[in-house]
Amino acid sequence: MKPIFCGSGVALITPFGKDGKIDYDVFSRLIEFQISNKTDAIIVCGTTGEGSTLTVEERLSLFSLAVEKVNGRVPVIAGTGSNSTSFSVELIKEAEKCGIDAHLSVTPYYNKTSQRGLVEHYFRLADNSNKPIIVYNVPSRTGMNILPETYRRLGQHHNIVAVKEADTSITKLQKSIALCGDTIDFYIGNDDMIVPAVLAGCKGVVSVLANILPHFTHNMVYSALNGKIEYSNEMQHSVLCVIEALFSDVSPIPVKAAIESLYGISSFCRLPLCYMSDTVKHNLIETLKDSKYLFDSEAVKFA
Repeated sequence: MKPIFCGSGVALITPFGKDGKIDYDVFSRLIEFQISNKTDAIIVCGTTGEGSTLTVEERLSLFSLAVEKVNGRVPVIAGTGSNSTSFSVELIKEAEKCGIDAHLSVTPYYNKTSQRGLVEHYFRLADNSNKPIIVYNVPSRTGMNILPETYRRLGQHHNIVAVKEADTSITKLQKSIALCGDTIDFYIGNDDMIVPAVLAGCKGVVSVLANILPHFTHNMVYSALNGKIEYSNEMQHSVLCVIEALFSDVSPIPVKAAIESLYGISSFCRLPLCYMSDTVKHNLIETLKDSKYLFDSEAVKFA
């Protein structure tokens, strides 16, 4: 089966005005900025998109707008995960009415589950979906970690086609890819591991970094995919300080602050996320200034 995408998929922020309402105009402009800079997929209402603080109606409005704005140029992947299987099934059905191309479904959080429960959860979602499912494993947020053997089991369902892996173990990633073979594709969810993960067999990244450096991130992934190992490693090393700054507070707080500094877009996050401390924000902005040469590589500027 052809991968949903290869390259850099942006975990797109959801822009809010200072009144806390979604700024749909900025959202549309951000999508155009991403596509103009070669981003290979748009992920809407994931962790970086603060999907957990959005109402169902808000999510569906963003899915519909993304599909309309993208107009088939790249895949639109909808964050439809939940810790309630039945709620996720309903959201999947509604999201598909919006015309999305695939689902990103985070592991159940807080209530958690067993590995067997994970299989039953994802099989239920896949059975009720007309679009492919990307499993999203992010143990630092959910307290739940999917084992390599569970990935192999999940890959047996025809509608579970990929994994966004945000565990930090490269050894586990390598084992998972080896066990699954060509039954399931892997995308790395950690920007500081993009090149090592691609060289280990990932098809690309679901990226926070791409919010501010979409062209650079696309080129870094494709350099690795095309075997330009030395060059892609140099790119990865050159951006590590920016990546570290983007995770100096709870994501997406820093990346929104970066976007505000670079493009003048409101950095408002919905509670319980709040503004960065002045010291941390100062350090972030100084890092962006020191790395200005990276932003010069962007083919199209945000407008």
